[in-house]
Amino acid sequence: MYLVLIAWFYVTLLMAIAEATSPAGSLLGAVITFVLYGLLPIGILGYILGTPGRKRALHARAMAERTAEQAGTSAEPDTSRHTATAAEGAAVPAVRKEP
Repeated sequence: MYLVLIAWFYVTLLMAIAEATSPAGSLLGAVITFVLYGLLPIGILGYILGTPGRKRALHARAMAERTAEQAGTSAEPDTSRHTATAAEGAAVPAVRKEP
């Protein structure tokens, strides 16, 4: 994908240089050639070809947030005024009534 964009950039740069150095050309013509034939199409094509990558990144971020919500952790700090408690480990035996 990027190879085509780089090649098109190179071609339009050479077109602009040829326009600027030509006896019948001008510097304004070279700038217009470079912008309209080079930068504008490269920008549009780069945006269109980059869409799948942006969608993947957005989906990955949404899945990470969903996983964090399901795990009970979040990126926000705990603002409740309750005391934090530790989970009881296997060292505490279960207490049952005997039948």
